[in-house]
Amino acid sequence: MPGKKLTIKAYKTEKYSSEVGSCTVKINPSSYKSNYGIEYNKEGGTGMAGKTLDFKGIAPETVSFDIHFDSTGVINGSSEPITDQLDKFKKVCLLYNGAIHQPNFLIVSWSSLQFRCKLTSMSVNYNLFKSDGTPLRAVASVQFEEALDSEEIARLQGNQSPDLTHAVLIKAGDKLPLICKEIYGDASYYMEVASFNKLVNFRHLEPGTIIHIPPIK
Repeated sequence: MPGKKLTIKAYKTEKYSSEVGSCTVKINPSSYKSNYGIEYNKEGGTGMAGKTLDFKGIAPETVSFDIHFDSTGVINGSSEPITDQLDKFKKVCLLYNGAIHQPNFLIVSWSSLQFRCKLTSMSVNYNLFKSDGTPLRAVASVQFEEALDSEEIARLQGNQSPDLTHAVLIKAGDKLPLICKEIYGDASYYMEVASFNKLVNFRHLEPGTIIHIPPIK
């Protein structure tokens, strides 16, 4: 039984709920690389021995690998022109989608790899040709960057310390005193938080909006 092939599905929104296309590689990558990073603000005056590192944020994860395209007929009997294979891939992953005014949101799936992302770079190396110069094989080096919606980012952030400013995504049923109780340990701060966010009616928080909870002074 043949192994599972790497598949890329395209979606119109960051909720990944409206599929608009997909593509499956004919040759699985021999490897893939995940990159992680931490971003800092670096401050230091002229002549100082070093710089302070103030935490700025967690950089989005990136995943990169090579995709092999072949039209010699050796792989799965495929003789589809390389240009057509690349065009299909680019339509799913790279090209501007006029309906959403940006390239598609993507899910890269291969066994345990389930990566919600967007394509950020692609370079193609053509390495086998017919006598007339028509390419027969190509390798596309691609990189994808994690793309999460605001609700997922808020869930992953999960800051709990009352000495930090919090960005809270409002869900149905959320009440400002309960949010203050959870973060500060004291529900009585709700009026200060309402004033900080210029809320006209703090009793009815609109789901999907973000309010900011300032640090306790």
